[in-house]
Amino acid sequence: MTKQKAVQPLVAAAGSRHRPAVATRNLYQHLRLFAELENGMGRKREAHGRDTKEQSHVHVCHWLDDPVMWGFKGFPTSDANLARWVLSAEDICFKNSLLSYFFRLGKCIPITRGGGIYQEHMTEALERLNDGAWLHTFPEGKVSQEDAPIRRLKWGTASLIVRAPVTPIVLPIVHQGFEEVMPENFMFGRRPPFPLCNKSINIVIGEPIEFDLPKMREKAISMSCDQSLPSRGWPTTSPCGLDEAAQRCLYSSISEQIRTVMESLRRFGTSMLNQKV
Repeated sequence: MTKQKAVQPLVAAAGSRHRPAVATRNLYQHLRLFAELENGMGRKREAHGRDTKEQSHVHVCHWLDDPVMWGFKGFPTSDANLARWVLSAEDICFKNSLLSYFFRLGKCIPITRGGGIYQEHMTEALERLNDGAWLHTFPEGKVSQEDAPIRRLKWGTASLIVRAPVTPIVLPIVHQGFEEVMPENFMFGRRPPFPLCNKSINIVIGEPIEFDLPKMREKAISMSCDQSLPSRGWPTTSPCGLDEAAQRCLYSSISEQIRTVMESLRRFGTSMLNQKV
């Protein structure tokens, strides 16, 4: 039996349809205690901005150490019903049966990096949005610890926005400081065994982003008529019937709009940190 096949039963057992409510609730209560302990060890968190709760949300984040950042005061981390679903890297969070079960209880959806926007568990992410849930994504698609302009975003988040039955609100979040708590190259090119103390974390929450998808679809169809690119074998999206070329234009446009907002938040956060120095 391969490693992947051995992991699958536990991944399914703790999945969205089989997740034990008591176990998940207990997990989030312990995560809350852990986050509060982190706050008590000299790690100061400052959150700026506001949130809304009217409908399903896609939260897009930069440099996010989930779930530790949710320890800022007033956030209901221990309420499993309000907790986010999050797209998580399969090669990091689902390496073995124990980790797979733990992260599935923590409402994590396994995503294979490089697996494309139509991979299996993206359907589960769409189901959660259809339920009106809060879905957390990492649109850069990789760990980023340098204070540099945000690179071009992957199209997975944009595809979820387009394919969701009800267009979700997007809430951009950027933070700075976790790269000091768990630096990638702390000693001998490795991370420290435990999070470092006496570090400040600055969290910037932007204004919700809403997309006029009917108008954006029309523009994407018009722009795609002039493009001729190799096919990736994508299916036609429903109910609007966008072909692959139109999907590329639409996903690119949405991703760039999100990236632009996140970059402005990154610069705002950097300026705030510089003012404190």
